[in-house]
Amino acid sequence: MKSLIILMAVMMTGTLQAQESFYDLKAKDITGEMVDFSQFKGKKILIVNTASKCGFTPQYEGLQKLHEDYAGEDFVIIGFPSNDFLKQEPGTEKEIQAFCEKNYGVEFLMMSKVAVKGNEKHPVYQWLTEKAKNGVQDSKVSWNFQKYMISENGELLESFSSKVKPQDEKIVSLINS
Repeated sequence: MKSLIILMAVMMTGTLQAQESFYDLKAKDITGEMVDFSQFKGKKILIVNTASKCGFTPQYEGLQKLHEDYAGEDFVIIGFPSNDFLKQEPGTEKEIQAFCEKNYGVEFLMMSKVAVKGNEKHPVYQWLTEKAKNGVQDSKVSWNFQKYMISENGELLESFSSKVKPQDEKIVSLINS
């Protein structure tokens, strides 16, 4: 009986260790500075993979509005440019940053361009899409402007398809809850 209890404790410890903390993640911002995600403890976070030449690109406007309405001590938006879907984000970081500022007045945090699928998938997107890492669900980034909401405790709350606009009632409700 004692060995069964020890075996169960070891198995549970292994399971718990497989899940990774969102706050252990890091990524470079669009200017090349490293961003430690532990600084977002206590904030809800909306993560979006973006592209400048996509039919959903006008969602930058909605994301900026969401940033203006809710950002601060309790909420942050993080955009991750990606060229994974039909090469719709071909620009350099400087070109992407200039495009976002000029066309949409983007002030929310933009990161360096990353892969959101495939063998080169960035660790943030590994965490977002793999249940073994996030402890909630497996998912697949289907297109540009897919959204992931993270709780103030670093838990994956929900993912939203590209068709769900930034000011959608479900997203706003999660921000306000």
